Amino acid sequence: MTAPSPLPWLQDSPWLAAAQGANLVGPDGSLGTTIFEEMTGLAVRHGAINLGQGFPDEDGPSAIRELAREAIAHGENQYAPGKGILALREAVAHHQERFYGITLDPETEVTVTTGATEAIAAAILAFVRPGDEVLTFEPFYDSYGAMIALAGGVHRTVPLEAPDFQPDLDRLEAAFGPKTRMVLLNNPHNPCGSVFGVDVLDRIVELATRHDAVVVSDEVYEHLTFGVPHIPIATRPGASERTLTISSSGKTFSFTGWKVGWMSGPAQLVAAARTVKQFLTYSSGTPFQGAVAQALRLDDALYHGFASELQGKRDLLSAGLAAAGFTVFQPQGTYFVTVDAAPLGFSDAATLARLMPERLGVAAIPLSVFCHEEGARRTASLLRFAFCKKEGVLQEAAARLAQLGENLGRTA
Repeated sequence: MTAPSPLPWLQDSPWLAAAQGANLVGPDGSLGTTIFEEMTGLAVRHGAINLGQGFPDEDGPSAIRELAREAIAHGENQYAPGKGILALREAVAHHQERFYGITLDPETEVTVTTGATEAIAAAILAFVRPGDEVLTFEPFYDSYGAMIALAGGVHRTVPLEAPDFQPDLDRLEAAFGPKTRMVLLNNPHNPCGSVFGVDVLDRIVELATRHDAVVVSDEVYEHLTFGVPHIPIATRPGASERTLTISSSGKTFSFTGWKVGWMSGPAQLVAAARTVKQFLTYSSGTPFQGAVAQALRLDDALYHGFASELQGKRDLLSAGLAAAGFTVFQPQGTYFVTVDAAPLGFSDAATLARLMPERLGVAAIPLSVFCHEEGARRTASLLRFAFCKKEGVLQEAAARLAQLGENLGRTA
C-alpha cells in the first residue's frame, strides 16, 4: 500500500485519476511505474535486448541533425512563438497538401506542440468535460486513458481483435451514445500495427457526425506503413470540419527525443487546443523546430526509404518470432509486431514478459497493459515487440528467442 500521506486529501486528487486511467494503480492501491519503465529497467539490469519501448537505437539522417546544430550555433535558443515557428507551421501545411491534398492556413490551422503526447493532452483537456464520453479503440496507448481520466471524462472502448485488429462496425456503432464527446483515433495503430480502411474511417465520421462528436486523430506513424496507404480521416467526406489531426517528427525521422509534434485542422478546434497547450509548455525545442521544418520537405524517396527499411526489419523479427513458436500477427504499420504466446503454452504474457529479460535476454511488452479489465483478459496471451532497432540487434534477438522453450519451459 502507498505510505500514509500527511495531506489526507492527496489520495483523492486528480493525479490519482490519471494514474488509474493509465493502469498504474495496483489492486492493493499501490502506485506503480509505467510498463515501459519497468521493462526498460529489467532490460538494463539483465543486459537484455530491449524490444519493449518503441524508440530507435540509432539516430535519423545526419543532415537533419546538422540543421539542429547550426540552429543552436546561430542563436536560435530562446522561446519559440506559442504556436510554433512560422517555418515549421508552413512546412506542416505544405506536407499535408503534398501528401494528402489537405489545404491548411499555417497561421490559424497549425500549432506546434511538445511531441504528439502534448497535443493529445491539450485536445482532451480542451474539449472533454466531466462526464463526457471519449471513445478509443482497445488496446489503447496509455496516455489516452490517463488524460481522459484527468479531464473527468468517461473512457469507452471498442476492441481490436486478432488476427487483423480491425474494429467490428456494429460494436463501433453500439459504443456511441448521447454523451459521446470525442473519438480518439490512432491510425496506424499502436500497439496492434493495424491500418484502418476507408470503411472504418467512414463509419467513424458518420457516427461522429450523428452524435456531434469531435474526432482527434493520432497519426504519428503515418509514413511507416507497409504495402498499404495511410489515409488521414480528415480527407474523408464530412470529416474535415470536426477533425483535429496530430502527428510528430519523432517516429518518421527517428528523433523521438526532440519532441516536436503538431496538430492541425479547423481554426476553431486548433485555437481551442492551443489555448490549453500554451499553459502546459507554452513552447519548446526552438532549434529542433527549424530542423524539422526542413526535414518535412525531404524528397518522397527518402520517406519511402524509411518505410522500406523498417519493413525489412519487421520481416526479420517476425521470422524469428515465428521460428520461436509464437503466432505472429503481421503489422501493416508502426514499429511493432504483436504475437500470441498461447501456442507455446504461455497464457499469461505479463508473467512471460517479466521473466524474459533475465532468462532469455529479450524484453517485450504485454498487450494487456494497454487495456481495461475485460480487454486485459481478452489479450492476456499477447505480447508486443518493437522492431525499430539495428538489424544486428534483431538478429541476435531472434537467436535468443529461439531458445525460449529451453530457457523458460512451458508454463500454461
